[in-house]
Amino acid sequence: MRKTWWKILCIVIIFYVIVMGLMGPVPRLAIINESIRNTYFHVALWLAMTTLLFASMIFSIRYLNKGRIGDDDIASELAKSAIFFGILGCLTGSVWANYTWGDPWPNDPKLNGAAVGILIYLAYLLLRSSFEDEQRRARISSVYNIFAFAVFIPIIYILPRLTDSLHPGSGGNSTFGSYDFDNNIRKVFYPAIIGYILLGLWLAELRVRIKVINRVRDEALIASDKTASNTH
Repeated sequence: MRKTWWKILCIVIIFYVIVMGLMGPVPRLAIINESIRNTYFHVALWLAMTTLLFASMIFSIRYLNKGRIGDDDIASELAKSAIFFGILGCLTGSVWANYTWGDPWPNDPKLNGAAVGILIYLAYLLLRSSFEDEQRRARISSVYNIFAFAVFIPIIYILPRLTDSLHPGSGGNSTFGSYDFDNNIRKVFYPAIIGYILLGLWLAELRVRIKVINRVRDEALIASDKTASNTH
C-alpha cells in the first residue's frame, strides 16, 4: 500500500478535477464566460509540465554526476510525460483561444514560444534516438536536457512578459487576481496541478519499468548466446 497510495490519490484528484472542472461554480466574467474552466486543464497542465521538465533536468544532472544509467532512464521518461502534457496544453489552449480571441492560434509571443519549447524537447527525443551506445546517448542527451530547460523557461515565462501578449500577466496585461481567480477556482486549480504531476510521474514510472525489463531481457539473451557459443 505504501507504493500505491499516491496512485490512488492521483485517480481521486483527477476524478475530482474533471467533475468540478465541468460542473463546479466559476466566476461570471465578460468574454471569458464558461471558458474559464479551461484554467483547470490548460494552465494546470503547463505548470505540471514545467515541474516534470525541472525534475527531468535534475536527473540528467545526477546522471552526469554519478553515471548511473537509471537516472538517465528517469530523466528521459519524465521529459516524455512533460511533452505529452505540453501537447495537451497546446490543444486545450487553442480551444480556449478560439472562443476567447476568435483564433485558435493568434500571433502571440507566448503561443509561439510554447511551440518553440515543444520543438526543443521533441529534438531531445530525436537526439536520443540517434545513438545506439547507451552511455554515449545518456551523456549527450543529459547535457542537451540541461540546456533545453535553461532555454525553455525564458521562452515561456520571461520573454512574453517583456512584450505585448494576450496572456494574463504579459505585456502590461493584468494577471489573475481575486476578481477572476477566486476561491472556487483555487479549490480545483491547485489540486489539478498536483494530480497532473502525479499522473506524469505514474506514466514515467511505467515506462522506466519497461526499460528495465527490456534491458534485463537483452542482457539475458546476450549471456545465453555467449554460453551457447562457448558450448559449441
